[in-house]
Amino acid sequence: MPRRDSTVLLASVFVVASCSLVYELLAGAVSSYLMGSSITQFSLVIGIFLSAMGVGSFLSKFFKQDLLRSFVVIEAAVGVLGGFSALLLFAAFTFTSTYTTVMVAVAAAIGTLIGLEIPIIIRILRERKESLRITVANVMSADYIGALVASLAFPFLLVPHLGLMRAAFLTGLLNVGVGWLGLAYFRSEIGRPGRVRAGLAVASLLLLGGAIGSEHLVTFLESQVYPDEIVYARQTRYQRLVITRWRNDTRLFIDGNLQFSSRDEHRYHECLVHPAMGMARKTENVLILGGGDGMAARECLKYPRLQRIDLVDIDPEMTRIFSEIPLLTELNAGALKDPRVHVHNLDAMKYVGSCERSYDVVIMDLPDPSVLELGKLYSRSFFILAARRLAPGGILAVQSSSPYFASKAYWCVVNTLADVPVPARGEDARLKVLPYHANVPSFGVWGFALASAGKLDASRARVKVPTRYLNAEILPRLFAFPGDMQPLATEINRLNTQVLVQYYREGYGQFYE
Repeated sequence: MPRRDSTVLLASVFVVASCSLVYELLAGAVSSYLMGSSITQFSLVIGIFLSAMGVGSFLSKFFKQDLLRSFVVIEAAVGVLGGFSALLLFAAFTFTSTYTTVMVAVAAAIGTLIGLEIPIIIRILRERKESLRITVANVMSADYIGALVASLAFPFLLVPHLGLMRAAFLTGLLNVGVGWLGLAYFRSEIGRPGRVRAGLAVASLLLLGGAIGSEHLVTFLESQVYPDEIVYARQTRYQRLVITRWRNDTRLFIDGNLQFSSRDEHRYHECLVHPAMGMARKTENVLILGGGDGMAARECLKYPRLQRIDLVDIDPEMTRIFSEIPLLTELNAGALKDPRVHVHNLDAMKYVGSCERSYDVVIMDLPDPSVLELGKLYSRSFFILAARRLAPGGILAVQSSSPYFASKAYWCVVNTLADVPVPARGEDARLKVLPYHANVPSFGVWGFALASAGKLDASRARVKVPTRYLNAEILPRLFAFPGDMQPLATEINRLNTQVLVQYYREGYGQFYE
């Protein structure tokens, strides 16, 4: 077999293997973004892809003649279907109620086509008299190395710099590019090359047009989901950020979930910050976990004795836009530019596990525990790490979802906090926990919890700085729970079980599904 033939075909295997894994990761990422539950979605996508690839491998035996032409046509088909896969999934979520059915169909179709590729390549190489031993070794090596490249490129290059939809279209162009390479190099061996060339040209134009217009397509689809004008939207390495505005109401959505409305965010942030700041022994050093919008920091900066805030938010794009875009810096009063605020774009668990600084107040302003990646930040293990950062007399404040809509999830957070040991106070000592709640119109009834090594007395709560919502009359009422929000027995949320995520889904599921 000519060495150049082998090199071209093995290079093709490398590229198609990379593209194949990207399509798989894309389907899982889009499904996780739209439907939540990343473990469920990725497990479903991987299972469908692998089984469909098996079907494709089985069907490859029925391709008996003109294998090079078949390979080029398959690459065009994979490129078009894979390139448009993200668009199809977004459209299915936006316009239909059968997202999962569409996702299964798209993944199965792409997987079947991918399953045809490697067996046909091996047969092409065998027809050129290359030994089976060398053929299988070379093809599988190129396949696995291509998968490695894709697994690194997807999270570090494609998603943060291109976004999901444009990444899909450009990956599709790579598949079609393999088809063009095969047509150019093996043209004399491919039957009816004119038709193949026309098909590749149409596929290339469709995918190129999709890549150029991907941002407009995403904006259009998101405009059908969000009722207000979208003023900012970006897929970061960690999440999808969307900011909408209608009249004087600015809203932030992360992965489709509302994080705040500017009309009433002051209620949420005042209730999160001031009970802890008012009861803590000192208010000089504060740690905020999450809170990349800077609004919890805004409330902390009202305290004249405050010297330092360490704000830990994993997404640098989140903290960038809330420190640079005028519409957003107006909401947080420029808090992230204050010299007392030190921003750390790190994972919260890594930060609290490695830092040695002690804090008078630790505030957890993290998204709800709707998925396992977030549920770990409400686990007993994480609370143990966070509690170790408390200075003597320090207080931990945790936003804890709704005690009305997700009552078991809320009380699971409270019960998990109450199970955190305090070694300095004895073998059986545990954190003291004080639950409370407030009415935030955008969210409904919302829950919080204070935790400390020492006793917490609600009667000691004070509002010591200017506020828009909290005052001396309202503050004591936050700690009284009505009959339909009384404490519940729950399991402790541990890293290896993550029962909190299940409680959360069940709670909101009974109201909205």
